[in-house]
This record gives sequence, C-alpha cells and structure tokens, in this order.
Amino acid sequence: MQDKQEKLAQWQQKLEQGKARFPERKAEFESSSGIPLQTVYTPLDLSQTDEFALPGEFPYTRGVQRNMYRGRLWTMRQYAGFASAQESNERYKYLLSQGQTGLSVAFDLPTQIGLDSDHSLSEGEVGKVGVAIDSLADMEILFSDIPLDKVSTSMTINAPAIVLLAMYLVVAEKQGVEWNKLKGTIQNDILKEYVARGTYIFPPEPSLKIITDIFAFCAENVPNWNTISISGYHIREAGATAVQEVAFTLANAICYVETAMAAGQKVDDFAPRLSFFFNAHSNLFEEVAKFRAARKLWAEIMRDRFGAKAEKSLLLRFHTQTAGCTLTAQQPDNNVVRVALQALAAVLGGTQSLHTNSRDEALALPSEDSVRIALRTQQIIAHETGVADVVDPLGGSYYIEDLTNQIEEKVKDMLTKIDDMGGAVAAINAGYIQRQIQDSAYNYQLGVERKEQIIVGVNQFTVEDETQPDLLRVDPAVGVEQNQRLAALKSQRNQDAVNSGLAAIRTAAEKGDNIFPLVLDSVRAYASLGEICGVLREVYGEYQGKDLV
Repeated sequence: MQDKQEKLAQWQQKLEQGKARFPERKAEFESSSGIPLQTVYTPLDLSQTDEFALPGEFPYTRGVQRNMYRGRLWTMRQYAGFASAQESNERYKYLLSQGQTGLSVAFDLPTQIGLDSDHSLSEGEVGKVGVAIDSLADMEILFSDIPLDKVSTSMTINAPAIVLLAMYLVVAEKQGVEWNKLKGTIQNDILKEYVARGTYIFPPEPSLKIITDIFAFCAENVPNWNTISISGYHIREAGATAVQEVAFTLANAICYVETAMAAGQKVDDFAPRLSFFFNAHSNLFEEVAKFRAARKLWAEIMRDRFGAKAEKSLLLRFHTQTAGCTLTAQQPDNNVVRVALQALAAVLGGTQSLHTNSRDEALALPSEDSVRIALRTQQIIAHETGVADVVDPLGGSYYIEDLTNQIEEKVKDMLTKIDDMGGAVAAINAGYIQRQIQDSAYNYQLGVERKEQIIVGVNQFTVEDETQPDLLRVDPAVGVEQNQRLAALKSQRNQDAVNSGLAAIRTAAEKGDNIFPLVLDSVRAYASLGEICGVLREVYGEYQGKDLV
C-alpha cells in the first residue's frame, strides 16, 4: 500500500498539471461568510486530524453521540403560540396529534418584555406574535390536558424567563409531576437581546445575576431542564454571517460561564444543562460546516479555558430553526423549498432539535395547513431520505472539512478580539458586535439590490398578479378578553399573599440573594408577570439601548 505522503504528492502533481482545468479563485466565488471557494477540493485540503475524528468523541466535530439519529431522531418542534392561552393550547394538541415530539412556546411582545396585557404599552400587541401570559392562570390553561412529564417544552423567553419558568414549574406541581421529570428549555439568553432582538428589560449586570440564579436553582431542583439556550438565531436574523453567528454566540456563552463561576458555581454543576440555538440558512454546505465547527470550538473552550471535566459539560447540544429572514412574501410557496433545504442542512449538521418555518410567515402567523406542511417537511427528511441512517454523512468531504476548518479559524480570531476588548458585555457596551452585524446586513442588502445575490421571486424570476394564500388573523378582541380575565383574577386572589410575595422579591433582589424561590412563591399566589417584573424594574432599573449612528 502506498505511503500517505506519496499519495498526497501525486495529488499535488495532478493539480499542477490540471491548472488550466481548475482556474484561480475569483471574488464572486465565496461562501456567505466571505470564505473564498476553490473550484475543486482534494485530500490536500484535509488537516492532519480530519480523517481520525469519530462521532461521540472529543472534540465532537462529527456529533455529540456515537449513533445520533440511529438511536433517536431529533426532537421535532413547531414554534407556536398566538392569541389566548386557550387557542394556543388547541394548536399544541393539534401539532402533537400530527406527530410533533416537542412543544415550542411563542409569547406575545408584552409578555416578552414583562408587561401585563392591561398595560398601556400592550395595547394592540396582545396575542399578536405569540400567546399572552399574564399569570399562572394563563399558564394552567396553556398546558391543560398536556402531561408535562410526557413532553419536552421549549419556551422562547428571555428577560422575564425566571417568571415564566416558575409558572411552568407550578403547573407541573398542580399536575402532580415531580420537577426532576421535566424536560425542556428556556431561552434565557439576554445578551443577544442587546445586540439583535431588543426584548430586554434590565441592564446586563442584574440580568446576568438573574440567569445565574436560575442556573443554581435548577441544578439542584430541576436537573433535566436546559437552563439557557444561547442563541445565535436572532444574531443571524439581524444580518450576521455564519461565522459571526458562531463567534458572537460563543462569546456570549463564555460570558455566562464566567459569570456563573464568579458567583461560586462549579462549571460541571451547571454546564451540562447549557444548550444552544442556531439558524439554518440556504447555503447548505456552509451551514453544515458551521454546526461542526461550533461543536469543536465549544468542546475545546470548555476543556481548555474552563477546566470542565464532565463529558456532558463539553457537548454543544443545539436546537435549530430555519431562517425566518429568508422567507419571502412574494411567491410564498417557494418558502416550502427553502425550508426543506435549510432543515436538511440542520440534520446533516447534527441538530438535536428542529423547528421548520411555515410558508406564510412572511405575511402572518402560520395557518394550520402551513404548520402541518412544515412539520411534514421534517418527517419526510427523517423517514424518506435516508440522511438519518448514517452519522455525519458529509464527514470526510474535502470541501466540508476545509469549510469547517476555515470557519473555526475565523471564529477563533473574532473571539480573541472580543476577549481583548474585555469580553462580550464590554464588546456590546462599545457597540462592536452591533456594528459588525449592521455592516454585514448592509452589505448583504447591497448584494441583493445589485443582483449579486439572487432571491428567487424577489429580484429575479418574478411574476405579476400573485394570489395570496389564506392567512391566519388574530381577533383584535383577544386583548379586551385577556384584560377582563386579568381583572377577574386580581379581584379573586389573596392580595395579602401577593403583596407579601412581591415584598420578599424586592428584599432578596436588593440584598443580592437568589430570587427564584421567592418568584415561585409569588407565582403560586397568582401575582402577575407585570407585577413581578415591575418590582425588579424598580430595584434593577431598565436598560436603555444605544444609538450607534
């Protein structure tokens, strides 16, 4: 058998002889992150370690489990929630009946920023982009007849995550479900709100304190719950490249780990319950490489930077959602194709959980028919394509391995720059991360307008007189009805218990104690989301966004 070096030399000679067939790189042949692409890839593009990596072994480039989907398919979620808790409950039951294997809760904008439905700023927004949750009473309705020990629930909630998780735990109590049997995730990632999404309440420092309170409480009391989903999704939606998505997400993750350890928590006590949330775009091979590089980087960071010893502390487990920003209002049926390709990238990249967007989401909340098609997309990929039969089926591809390595190196460079600035919070306060995202978004839009980036149905291959699909409409009366329910609740509850609970939260927040047990007490007394967050606003203050122009 020929020596490996001799084979590589033969490849080098072939390439030298075939230069005319393989022209030099041109600027237009780049990945979406600006990585120059060769015309063809060969064994010369593999690093010395690529061919020896195995799934389920450090640094987990090829996957966090040895058998991946052969053992169990990814969790199929559909992000859902609108109008009232009752209507959302009915949608959840429908999705579960259609084969969905996990719930993913969308909250309306007032809930996301800690306001009750009867607040003046909530007017016109109640139930519009998610379900309205004002109190434990709403959460009880939301999960009525859904056994919480039988489903995994993800909640996309950040600034008031501690309150919504407390509500979920109390609902479990009322169902007779022990907390150690609960499985799910709260997003609870506040740093990306300051740079990409905007649903923040408190400044970074107290926000990080609340997050570490959740880490500590759940490590002891809710051991199977993912206490944070560190999110690159919204960073990418705001305009970041694939490289920036990974770099800024890992920078935020490093900050969370440092904060928890500074508070006296041991890394192997909380790190196994950290999870991640990434975007899947249409550049299929770059997306697959992105997921592989992120796993490797995180494993090395946890081992080498933080001294994690437990294997589970090293694993980057992630949920993926297809790219909302790629959906088009024009020719919305084309979105079915986009979503299918993006979902395929997530599966080929080794996701643990997946949400597929619906075809009409550029126009409205998804209809029931559209949600079903989106779920069927996952089921077809799982059961008809064969891609789940082999772990990391693209591993060993010269192209994929080179892309993985290049993304890794570019992310490392960005992390070094953020470290030199003093970490994620310092980079956010300086506006560095925001500007990087804005520049990428601007350059992408220029490319679309110049038709350097073709968007089918938008800047090319357009049609006239499109027929719009039937859209889901949220009844404006939902706000009135929600306010009536909240008023009725406040008139019937034990107000002394509410007042006592809120006062205890205030005292604990002022002293720097863990507020989670006291939030639980207030939730049990049916204190509202707005009342609890209102007390914390008074103690911590509110964050004011910075104008970067």
